[in-house]
Amino acid sequence: MPISAFPDHTLESAPAAARRTMAAVTAKQGYLPSAVARLATSPELLDSFLKASAAFESTTLDPLSREVLIMTMATGNDCHVCVAMHTAKLTALGAGPEVVAALRERRALPDERLQAVRVFTLAVIATAGAVDDATLQAFQAHGYTARNALEVVLGIGTYTMSTLANRMTGAPVDPQLAAFA
Repeated sequence: MPISAFPDHTLESAPAAARRTMAAVTAKQGYLPSAVARLATSPELLDSFLKASAAFESTTLDPLSREVLIMTMATGNDCHVCVAMHTAKLTALGAGPEVVAALRERRALPDERLQAVRVFTLAVIATAGAVDDATLQAFQAHGYTARNALEVVLGIGTYTMSTLANRMTGAPVDPQLAAFA
């Protein structure tokens, strides 16, 4: 499907069902991200992703662990928009440049606890959720819980939706995120 099938919608050109969501994102971010403008082609996908993202943000996984999962998904699915966006978020959360670089380069993290969530995320993906006891125990040995393990599944689902849709639409990196691309 040609990328031109996914226009950068404005509040005026978007399907009516997407406009309220777009306005809320614009108010929160201070601008309308290109990814949102293009996802608005499907109000259902846009709304579903934002609701799932909000649910993931409300989990008991700490913010850095959530961002490690998201960056693992973003780099694994080659979503350049997501990499830029979540590099900015990791930076705002105070993640060191060595953590950000390792995530972007798909290599082991210098922080053992964050590495545990990265490894567990990759194991859940590789096994379609059928992780063995040793894998789950290794994750839990770093202070994560059974609840966190299921929250990883939520994060994977949420960011599979986002990364695949952003790649399909060819969403560009917004100027506000260019420094993090």
